[in-house]
Amino acid sequence: MSWFGSPGEAGERLGEAGYLADGPTATTAFLVGALEKPLLVEGPAGVGKTELAKAVARATGAGLVRLQCYEGLDEARALYEWNYKKQLLRIQAEQGDASWQETQDEIFTEEFLLTRPLLTAIRRDEPTVLLVDEVDKADVEVEGLLLEVLSDFQVTIPELGTMTAVRRPYVVLTSNATRELSEALKRRCLYLHLDYPSAERERAIVTAQVPDLDDRVAGQVVATVGRLRELDLKKSPSIAESVDWARTLVALAIHDLDDAAIDETLGVVLKHASDQAKAVRELKLRS
Repeated sequence: MSWFGSPGEAGERLGEAGYLADGPTATTAFLVGALEKPLLVEGPAGVGKTELAKAVARATGAGLVRLQCYEGLDEARALYEWNYKKQLLRIQAEQGDASWQETQDEIFTEEFLLTRPLLTAIRRDEPTVLLVDEVDKADVEVEGLLLEVLSDFQVTIPELGTMTAVRRPYVVLTSNATRELSEALKRRCLYLHLDYPSAERERAIVTAQVPDLDDRVAGQVVATVGRLRELDLKKSPSIAESVDWARTLVALAIHDLDDAAIDETLGVVLKHASDQAKAVRELKLRS
C-alpha cells in the first residue's frame, strides 16, 4: 500500500481528515510510508501528537492499533501472553490420556495465544497504523522490546517461532519528553518535534473544528489561550482544549469572550484549581 503519494497529498488528505498539518509534518507523514520507517513525535502534551496517528488512519482508511504506555508495562501487556487458564483446563481434561510432550505441543498453539497491540499490528493483513503512545512513560526495558519489532518488524515467540509482518504497519511513537529515549530507538525512527502552533494556525484549527464560532470570538479564544500558556501552569491548555472552549462558547451562545465569560468557563481549559487561581490573578479577571 502506498500511504501518501507526496508530501502535498499527505497534507491535503490529513486536512480532509480534520488535521491541519504544516509543511514539515506533511513531509514527515509522507516519508514514514515511503521509507517504511517508524516516526517518533516529541513535544509538550496537547499539541496533536496522538491525533496525527489517528488522522493518518482516518485519511488512509487503515485500522488503528494503540499501545498506551505506562510505568510497569511489560511484554505480556505489550506483545503477547499465553491463556494460562485455558491451558490449565486442557491439561486437566487430558490428564492421564496423553504424554506431557503431546500435551505441551497442544497447549502452546495459536488457540491459546493472547495477542497484545504490538503482535496484533505485526500480524494484521490489512493496512494498519500502530500508535505507541507516550513511550517515555514506559520503563527503559520496554525500549528493548520495541527495538526488535521496529528493526525487523518481527516478533519471536519461543514456542511458535518468528512471526514476520506480512504488511508493515505505519508506526507512530509519541513522547512528551519526560525522559531521554535511547539512541538505539531514535536511530530507527524518523523524528518530528511538534510545539504549540502559531496563533494564526491555531485559529485555523479552531474555526475548522467549530465552524459555527464567530470569527471574532475565535480570535479571542486563541489570544486568551496564548496568554494562559505564558503563565507557569501545572498543565497548559492543549489545542483540543482550545477547541473545547470554542464549542463551549457556541453552546452557551457567548458572543464576546470578556473577563466574565472567561471566569465562568475557565474550567474547560484549566483543570487544576491552582492554575485557575493563577490565571484569575494574573489576568485580573476579578475585581
